[in-house]
Amino acid sequence: MLALVIDTSSAAVTAGVVDDDRLLAERVTVNARAHGELLTPSIRACLAEAGAAMTDLAAVVAGVGPGPFTGLRVGLVTAAAICDALRIPGYPVCSLDAIAAAHPDRNRLLVAGDARRKEIYWALYDAGRRRTEPAVGKPADLPPELGAGAAVGAGAELYAEVLGLPVLNGAYPTVRGLATVALDRLRAGADGEPFTPLYLRRPDAQVPAAAKPVGS
Repeated sequence: MLALVIDTSSAAVTAGVVDDDRLLAERVTVNARAHGELLTPSIRACLAEAGAAMTDLAAVVAGVGPGPFTGLRVGLVTAAAICDALRIPGYPVCSLDAIAAAHPDRNRLLVAGDARRKEIYWALYDAGRRRTEPAVGKPADLPPELGAGAAVGAGAELYAEVLGLPVLNGAYPTVRGLATVALDRLRAGADGEPFTPLYLRRPDAQVPAAAKPVGS
């Protein structure tokens, strides 16, 4: 099954094309401020490299975070629009799961993304399987009972001294990691699911409060 794979949950703008478990093309550009400008050209470049047209796609796999509001919604709106236009299924993947998928032999692995504000998005994994729900918080405030033996992700690299753990390679979700998590659904041709974002905290922008009436 030919599938488009995208992720904009981090500073990396990631796009790729896979055929079942075979990687045909991948583009990764690290630019936290240009998700909207970079994603569509990356998708087009991947399709061209794979020798495929948009109409050849049978599914879309997209990382749903956790991630910052603005960047994350760029990828999810794009994924949903393609699925709607082509009437093909969409398969959401937790972006932390995709990072962990690159280390299936590791137990007690802490996956930590950069959540900004001196915080990380994190979850604990055994052999690629998530053992805790995704959460956000300061690296120094992680529960001591986690017992993590190693860490991976952009947040792990940024706060390596605070976490005090060996850091593995793999700062961002990869096309192969995202596709691996969704592989059973891809092979089965499973029904699509909504791309529901994992924000974990409220966006910085807030709706202004109603203006108070001016007294006479």
